[in-house]
Amino acid sequence: MSIKYTPDHEWIEVHGDGTATVGITVHAQDALGDVVFVDLPEVGKTYAEKEVAGVVESVKAAADVYMPVDGEITEVNESLRDDPSLANSDPLKAGWFFKVKLSNPAQLDPLMDATAYDALLKTL
Repeated sequence: MSIKYTPDHEWIEVHGDGTATVGITVHAQDALGDVVFVDLPEVGKTYAEKEVAGVVESVKAAADVYMPVDGEITEVNESLRDDPSLANSDPLKAGWFFKVKLSNPAQLDPLMDATAYDALLKTL
């Protein structure tokens, strides 16, 4: 399993079975502040890369959650819907947003690894 990052501050953890888990990064949740609501995608729906697949709202702002790759939603994190603060307290584990079956794994190639993402954050 490997984690990749988008310039829009989503992370995607790739699993060996052609699926991946998606969430927002620590930087994103820090910038948003206390998350109070999440709008998760519909299981079974297919999204294109960079298409809005969800929304996260905080006391400070609302932000779109973009699909990092083409794929079909296979599962959403119902715990996050029930307790949106998981996006703040554990954004890389319990605060994941959805799981996706990858349509085109090659779309992962241009995404950033942790080192490249850290370098991006230093420019913000």
